[in-house]
Amino acid sequence: MKKILFVFIAILLLTKSYAQEKKSAINRYVKTPTGYLMVLREGDSIFEAMEQLAEKEQIPSANFYGMGFAGSVTFGFYDYNKKQFNPKEFKRVEMGSLTGSIGWTAGKPSLHIHGVATDQEFKAYGGHVLAMVVGTGSMEITVTVHSQKLERKIEQPLNANVLQLDPEE
Repeated sequence: MKKILFVFIAILLLTKSYAQEKKSAINRYVKTPTGYLMVLREGDSIFEAMEQLAEKEQIPSANFYGMGFAGSVTFGFYDYNKKQFNPKEFKRVEMGSLTGSIGWTAGKPSLHIHGVATDQEFKAYGGHVLAMVVGTGSMEITVTVHSQKLERKIEQPLNANVLQLDPEE
């Protein structure tokens, strides 16, 4: 009986591991003449996927745009006086527009993303994206790569992480 139970548990663990490997093995992007086309799936974090792409493909800098379903998106409206974002989360929305850029800060990808989302009543919400997870369906993102590596740095008095066009600044 113990052998049967052991075999059953081993099969269960292997099946679960295989299912996770299969999900992570799904190709999330392809190379295009100008950059990449990403198709993200339910549960994927936009920020994690974009940062992984930038690191793996050593993207010097890029702009991107996209659309699709978000299980959740957190927008932030910047409070200049407090020097911080006031966040607001929306669930189960359709991203009618997603735009952003990829730069670098301290050797890590630095993303700046804005978007517009609509709910089931066609009410639109938008602004600076602080977090987003793909919902039922998919999210399609086109990445246009630039040849120059661009850095971001904090600028005052706004206290914002601004993309630098001159590498000497």
